Amino acid sequence: MSNKRITSVVSTVLFSAIVGGFFLGHVLSPDGEFTTSERRRLAQFPDISASAIQSGAFMTNFEKYSLDQFPLRDTFRTLKALCAYNVFAQKDNNDIYSADGYLAKIEYPMKENQITEAAGKFNKIYDTLLSDSNVYFAMVPDKNYFLAEEHGYLRLDYDRLQNLFYENLSPEFQVIDIFDTLTIEDYYHTDTHWDQAKLQDTVDRIAGEMGIADRLNWNYTENTIESFYGVYAGQSALPVDPDTLTYLTSDILDGCTVTNLETGATTVYNLDKLTDGSSMDNYDIFLDGPAALITIENPAASADRELILFRDSFGSSIAPLFVEAYAKVTLIDLRYLASDYLSEYVTFGDADVLFLYSTTILNTSEMLKVK
Repeated sequence: MSNKRITSVVSTVLFSAIVGGFFLGHVLSPDGEFTTSERRRLAQFPDISASAIQSGAFMTNFEKYSLDQFPLRDTFRTLKALCAYNVFAQKDNNDIYSADGYLAKIEYPMKENQITEAAGKFNKIYDTLLSDSNVYFAMVPDKNYFLAEEHGYLRLDYDRLQNLFYENLSPEFQVIDIFDTLTIEDYYHTDTHWDQAKLQDTVDRIAGEMGIADRLNWNYTENTIESFYGVYAGQSALPVDPDTLTYLTSDILDGCTVTNLETGATTVYNLDKLTDGSSMDNYDIFLDGPAALITIENPAASADRELILFRDSFGSSIAPLFVEAYAKVTLIDLRYLASDYLSEYVTFGDADVLFLYSTTILNTSEMLKVK
């Protein structure tokens, strides 16, 4: 047998062994239900029916199933990401980039219609519900504000974004600028969010503008959860060091009564999320994570005042730091609770109202359920 023939046979055998090995691995391994690295559920084997086969739906769904349940899928995702960065010199993978030890997601372009629409939605809520309240607005910069321009990535024009938004926001909103209270060090390395333990300057700025600084004391105990891999760790597929997630407790917070509109009684920090399988993101320990409406009642409050906080996910970790100043704090997430139903669950009146939204949400304001 010639050398060429031997090489051909060996190549065929090796290729067949590799393909067969992956096939057996796929058949013998149980299908996963979700992927923690990508924060989503995995496709399952599709139902077989004559109509699904005839329409092509079965093959489409089977392809998704095969890709999601492929053996060593996360390993191959990591190899792809490393090749993209180190071999092909790409600056990002899945729009995630690494700079100064931080992972961030490119947020571009700026959608001016979304910015103005966001302002219009908040104006509508003010006009219909909040005319008797003290109303404030604070905008949270995403990580690109600190990283993108310096490292050569596409970046929103944040000055234009702020000017456009505030030009269209009702003058009844008292604007609180917190951009200069934050640095990139105040955010997690692998996640989109800020670190609760590093928010004292931001809390002080907001509290000072709202006239509640004298009712707050930064007297907390730091608690840590090791090996926190944020959402960008999974999306980037890069091998990265984990963050340490820190949450702040106090006797006052421990004594609060917390209620989730959808699930009932809960706690300021729901540590069950770490073990009960109800969440794929450890950041969800902060006030149950994504939730339409949360109330925190503080029996130790020095003043019979209420704070109503319209917020996105950044609000989950900063809200506990205002609890000391109020008898009740109500958190509303307009991504999950339509504004038409607000008056059914919340009594508006002589309350302090803070709108706290990240630039990312303002640039995709179609997700806010306000009509």
